[in-house]
Amino acid sequence: MSKIELVNICHAYDVTSCSNLPDKQVLEDDYVIKDMNLSWEDGSANALLGPSGCGKTTILNIISGLLTPSYGKILLDGRDVTRQGPEERRIAQIFQFPVVYDTISVYANLAFPLKNAGMKKRFIRDRVEEIADILDLSHLLSTSSGKITQAEKQKVSLGRGIVREDTAAILLDEPLTVIDPKEKYILRRKLKEVQKKLAITMIYVTHDQHEALTFADSVSVNRAGEIIQTGSPAELHAEPADPFIGYFIGSPGMNLLDCSLKDQRFVFRDFTYPISAEMAKKLNGTIDRCSFGIRPEFINPAGADQAGAVTMEVDIIERLGAYKILTLSRGDTRLQSRVPDSFSVEEGDSVAVSFPEEHVKLFANERRVY
Repeated sequence: MSKIELVNICHAYDVTSCSNLPDKQVLEDDYVIKDMNLSWEDGSANALLGPSGCGKTTILNIISGLLTPSYGKILLDGRDVTRQGPEERRIAQIFQFPVVYDTISVYANLAFPLKNAGMKKRFIRDRVEEIADILDLSHLLSTSSGKITQAEKQKVSLGRGIVREDTAAILLDEPLTVIDPKEKYILRRKLKEVQKKLAITMIYVTHDQHEALTFADSVSVNRAGEIIQTGSPAELHAEPADPFIGYFIGSPGMNLLDCSLKDQRFVFRDFTYPISAEMAKKLNGTIDRCSFGIRPEFINPAGADQAGAVTMEVDIIERLGAYKILTLSRGDTRLQSRVPDSFSVEEGDSVAVSFPEEHVKLFANERRVY
């Protein structure tokens, strides 16, 4: 297993645009990866999260050696492998679509990397049976790989990656994309179990925040080729460094409203809201205009007579079992509130809400300022 480090990685697919790249002070729009620095510890479970087209797969291909970066270094346990090919890095990559040989058995698929490495038959048999047991594939070893489900094929792909004892890391590129929804939870749980059992470095790439947050201990959020925050799932949810993370993480995402500060009040487009003297002192004129963020679960229904309460109309109610999501409006301002299912309200009702200061986040110039 290995520690993986990206050091000042930049990449552009248009090779001609890279001629002046060593001067990294100016980065062109066509760089899909922009001066990226990341570190994944040996034996850790990690996720690289971001919208489609932000460069996640490019990063994996650079780590595995399928791509050579235009600039920067890849380190495995401190060793520079930037110019080494995939076979020298011992990194396994699992793709969106399972890569198996359909014409041979599950056993033969799992044994293939070991046979290529010249291992003895006894070792191959023992190792394949061990990996098959870990992945719940033992009952399928004699089955043709063309006759198993997509989820089982993805487990075979994973098994081929971990069957060699010298595998440095596993890279997973949206591995659940083609998996039946009923099997996604089971396979994601199995991936997590394997990672813990083998203590192997895994990097899971996805655009699905739920997959990232439930699999990884550390999540790096990528936007347009740049890492804007790395942290635990709890840290990203509670302390977003950027309004994009506030909105991207969470279901629903953080409410974000343009506002200004005036006379110890937040001034929104359609209403104002008072702030405490303590909060005003902390801000102390450091910002004028900002983006006001608060998560739906912290928008509290309040009594109409509560100081500062804002009366809003309930436009839409989405009932989701133990809770419901209210879409509220006042003038042109819309936001969402998550309330217990027991909260009595109907569409068209008016409700008063408050914004607890301890849960308010303020952003200016796309960065967190409070």
